[in-house]
Formats: sequence, C-alpha cells, structure tokens
Amino acid sequence: MRPLQATIDTAALRHNLALVRTKAADSKVLSVIKANGYGHGMLRVARALSDSDGFAVLRVEEGVALRQAGFRQLILLLEGLFGEDELPVASAHALAVVVHCEEQLAMLEAARGKYPLDVFLKINTGMNRLGISPDRFRTVYDRLEAVQGVRHVTLMTHFATADGPQGVAEQLACFNALTQGIHRPKSLANSAALLRFPETHEDWVRPGIMLYGASPFEDETAWSLGLKPAMTLSSAIIAEQWINAGARVGYGGSFRAEQPMRIGVVSCGYADGYPRHAPTGTPVAVAGKLTRTLGRVSMDMLCVDLSSIPEAHIGSPVELWGAQVPVDAVAHAAGTVGYELLCRVAARVPMVEC
Repeated sequence: MRPLQATIDTAALRHNLALVRTKAADSKVLSVIKANGYGHGMLRVARALSDSDGFAVLRVEEGVALRQAGFRQLILLLEGLFGEDELPVASAHALAVVVHCEEQLAMLEAARGKYPLDVFLKINTGMNRLGISPDRFRTVYDRLEAVQGVRHVTLMTHFATADGPQGVAEQLACFNALTQGIHRPKSLANSAALLRFPETHEDWVRPGIMLYGASPFEDETAWSLGLKPAMTLSSAIIAEQWINAGARVGYGGSFRAEQPMRIGVVSCGYADGYPRHAPTGTPVAVAGKLTRTLGRVSMDMLCVDLSSIPEAHIGSPVELWGAQVPVDAVAHAAGTVGYELLCRVAARVPMVEC
C-alpha cells in the first residue's frame, strides 16, 4: 500500500479554536470552513470545531450539508447567493447570506418576504474585491432595512493588509465612519486582524487559516503564535540511490551533486498536491531529522538528501509538512502560501483522523 497520507489532528483544531476564544473573548466566533475545511474535510472540521458560534462557507450546498449533519449554529454564505434559485434553498435551511452587491439586494426585494433570511451586508472599505462602495452604502442599507423577510442585519468588511505593515487603520476608519450611528452587529476580523488588532474584534470574528495551525503572517511563525498544525502530510522512502560527484537528479537535471551522496525517493509528488515548483532545499524531515529536497518534484515522487541521515532506509517515515516541517516553510520555499498547499491536497491522498 502506498505510504502517503494526510493525518488530521482534531485536538489541534480544538486547541486553535480555544486560542481564538482567548484572543477575542468578547466576540462570537464564525469559523471559516470553506474550501472543504481548507482541505481538511469540511464535516470533520465542523465536528472538531462544534463549539464555534457559527460557520462560514462558500456554496449553498455546503450549508445544506452542515444542516443535514445536525449543525444548528449560524451558517453564512460568504459570497452570498449566486442566483435566485438559491434563495428558497438558503431560506429553507436557515442559511445567512452576504449581500455584497445591489443585484443580490434586488433578489431579496423581488422575493417580497417569501424567503426569510439573515443578512451580512458587506462594505468595500479598500479591498476592492467584494462589497458595497462607500458612496452607495447608506442607500443600500436603507433599502435593505425596508426589505420584507430580512430578519437580522450584520455589517461586515474584509481587510486587505491586516497581515502586513500597512495594517487596518485606513479601512477601519472608513468602516467606522460609514456605520456611525447604525447599531447593528459587526464582523471585521480575519485571522491576521484577530491576532494583531483587537480593536477590530467587534461582535463576530472570522478566523480561517489560524484554525488550521498555519500563520497568516510572513514574519511570524505559527509556533510563535501558539498554534498547532492540524494536518500532517507524510509518506516514506521507497528507494535510495548512491550518486557520484557531478551526477544530476530528476527531470532536467536541475540538481548536480558536488560530492558523492545518498539520496532517497519519496512517494509524493505534484499530483498529490505537493508544490511542483518547490526548489532544491525545500525543508523535509526523514526519520525525524530535517533535510532538504533535491531537484524537480515529479508527478508522483520527489527526492531528498539522505547524506546526513545514515539511519534512513527504505520505509523510513517522511514528513512533508506538519509539526516538524511547518506548511508555511514549504510554501515560502515554493513561492506561495500555506493556504494553497492545505487546500490543494489531492483527493487521491488518504486522509485519516488522529
């Protein structure tokens, strides 16, 4: 049997949720479990995070699946309704919806109260992705207030640079100015804002990547934040080769040995979700010791340096990412972010709980 698998630590998920509660003790927690729970399995994650006050997903089908699994918390569709046909389904399953454009508002107006819903009204304060523009906000808000069937309204925005030096001050000032005098619940903080800007916590916080034990920051590790990785991607050495100085490894021969060395072949490749563009030197652990990848990642395999691990042999365990090799470190080496690696673990990789 192929040794590759992803192990999901549900205790780590609960630990990270507890950290959210500590950081934002006065706020309700809307746990973001879109993208199949950031690749960890949506229902598995929801069960582990069942103490959340609510869940945020993308598609109406995900919300329905959560309801059918017995979850009674607030469930929010983060991009709202994609068409009028979703309105009766969302209402029947008590799914809250984001309204981020006037076309979505028009759907609610046309329904004339037939499908009651809770609404999160999203304001574009500078992300310039989704949201009502500042100059249209008051008009849209007044229209929403007049819509029959809208039961509860929460105001929200999303920060573009909470993870960087620019911070949230400009967007927060815009949001506060627009909503001054409106006494509605608010939801602002993503993982980065939750950790660095307590003034953004408000009524609902929306943790995402931190729940899975990865860092939202380039300059701060998950470990330093007190987070525990929820996923370990592991495999084993399936072959070894002794090569001479000058020998090359893998497609294109991009790695050239400067001295005789021993290499190991690991059963994991880009078809499994490991980044193809991870260069030589990407961290990996073999038999509990840190080493590096060598050469190009293949579809089903990658090579690692065994020169400093004499005890390694065929069958030795390999951690691609997890507690010893942070997913953020692999992502940094590959020029991407931990979010992407977690979300794209292939369906062919067995996933087990521990």
